[in-house]
Amino acid sequence: MGQGDTNIDARMTDAQSGMRLDRALADLLPDISRERIKALILGGHVLVKGGRAATNPSMKVAADSHFAVDIPAPRPADAQPEDIPLVIVHEDDHLIVVDKAAGMVVHPAAGNLDGTLVNALLGHCRGKLSGIGGVARPGIVHRIDKDTSGLMVVAKTDHAHEGLARQFKDHSIRRVYKALVNGLPATAKGTVDTWIGRSDADRKKMAVQREGRGKHAVTHYKVVQKLHGSALVECRLETGRTHQVRVHMAHLGHPLLGDPVYARSQSRHRELLQQLGFERQALHAARLGFIHPVDGSDLIFDSPMPRDMQELFSHLNV
Repeated sequence: MGQGDTNIDARMTDAQSGMRLDRALADLLPDISRERIKALILGGHVLVKGGRAATNPSMKVAADSHFAVDIPAPRPADAQPEDIPLVIVHEDDHLIVVDKAAGMVVHPAAGNLDGTLVNALLGHCRGKLSGIGGVARPGIVHRIDKDTSGLMVVAKTDHAHEGLARQFKDHSIRRVYKALVNGLPATAKGTVDTWIGRSDADRKKMAVQREGRGKHAVTHYKVVQKLHGSALVECRLETGRTHQVRVHMAHLGHPLLGDPVYARSQSRHRELLQQLGFERQALHAARLGFIHPVDGSDLIFDSPMPRDMQELFSHLNV
């Protein structure tokens, strides 16, 4: 074992008899995802009694068989930790919920290698990340656009990452956004059910596509308040596609105020947006609810609109 490695003894019981090795170990070691266990087996980190490596994840195990699981210390993430202030809404040993500020990129990428949410989380959680897939990194299970503000949940452990990812995949996560849109939707509430994919005209944009192209996307919306030439709208996501709210509201003919990509014409509000220096889409992830992937508790968090959106709302509420 290397320095910082962890060695775990795993003795099979009658409950694991006949199971695949990877499933049996995942059953006995709930804090480690099955994918991570499979990688450990293939990497020669699981030994049968006597010291021989068990390298076949599908081998069947017998009751009372004994394995030693060597878990290497998580290797450092490629991104560097940075001391960047964060608004922490909730934190425990398994996950963290943050209220992301508009302007912050979630993940390092070309053109944004530092100053991201991941850099900030690496700094905040220094020494407290058990490793996602063997890497000391925060587990990003969903994203919010750079210029959208609001709530995000991030995993700190492999087990939490797997459980949260499963909830996002089966669309059981509760996500509600607040948006200031151009004009007033014809109906007070409704559902936009389309397919969203890359725009044929501009590959940097997303667009509503014919059925089967892109990914199925469903947004439930309701008008919360009629404003001057605009409206405050609440959007509940059934799915979570790239730019989903922005694309769907533009598809209805009511793009988000300030949206530099999907708002084709906002002449009636351009002067006000310039006056306030409002240079982003007026979109805020206001509510986030999910089942805690470890203790099973039902968690729900709310975030008020940030100051810039509140100021814009006040000027429109006349």
